[in-house]
Amino acid sequence: MFQHEYAEINGLNLHYVKEGDGQKTILFLHGFPEFWYEWKNQLKEFGKDYTAVAYDQRGYNLSSKPEALQDYAVPHIVADIKAMFEKFGTNPDNKGILVAHDWGGAVAWAFAIRFPEYLDKLVIINAPHPGVFARELQSNPAQQRASAYMNFFRSPQAEAGLSADNYAQLQKAVFAASTKPENFTDEDKQLYLEAWSQPGALTGGLNWYRAAQIGPPTENAPTRETNIAAAAALDSLTVNVPTLVIWGEKDTALLTGNLEGLGEFVPQLTIKRIPNGSHWVIHEEPELVNQFIREFLVE
Repeated sequence: MFQHEYAEINGLNLHYVKEGDGQKTILFLHGFPEFWYEWKNQLKEFGKDYTAVAYDQRGYNLSSKPEALQDYAVPHIVADIKAMFEKFGTNPDNKGILVAHDWGGAVAWAFAIRFPEYLDKLVIINAPHPGVFARELQSNPAQQRASAYMNFFRSPQAEAGLSADNYAQLQKAVFAASTKPENFTDEDKQLYLEAWSQPGALTGGLNWYRAAQIGPPTENAPTRETNIAAAAALDSLTVNVPTLVIWGEKDTALLTGNLEGLGEFVPQLTIKRIPNGSHWVIHEEPELVNQFIREFLVE
């Protein structure tokens, strides 16, 4: 049903799916351990009146997977977003809309800070602002515990642990951890397994964590100062774009403390909380997510 294409971007071959051919582009960014398919419901909805595009980010699924760790640094990923927007005609004279989740949200925050002139609006789903997340990782014990997995993801043992028993840990983290696991069909699960099984894809996704070096403090780094803001080489943390943040409040990895003080960094901020949504709220409440985005876009 979807139109699959490839884009030559920044020396990479990035796989994307496009729906619709509206004048304005709405670009969707997935997180870990997902791929373009995370946005299947949004592509169908917003392809009605936009050029709706979701792509496999570098390292994932059918897109190029650079071998060098430095190729996963946040500034390179931000450059991918800019190039993808430009491919579909988005520029300061024809602004676009960016919708992102998880790691996609982390780099979307960085893009919006760096290139606000490209965006009409920004939509973030369960992804903390770099300034807020740095605070939470350093000073909130609950968020530190919730983010402990990041230290494992950066370890040399991560690939073996996550791929064992047919990716049992990833299946548990995504499908079983959802508040509505029944929303993942057998077909959905098979497509995820295929994406995770693409040669180099698991390492590609984990390399985002390794290149950024973010995570809670450890015994070896008790005052860890590395965070997404530093990893993105941002001079400012202010987002000068109208922004909608949608947050599933039952997210066990990214806690609601990441919403506290967010307005200090995002002057034009709207927050929509979904009390029964988890980190996978896009899958659990697709119609509600679409409704919130629609309402925000017409404001």
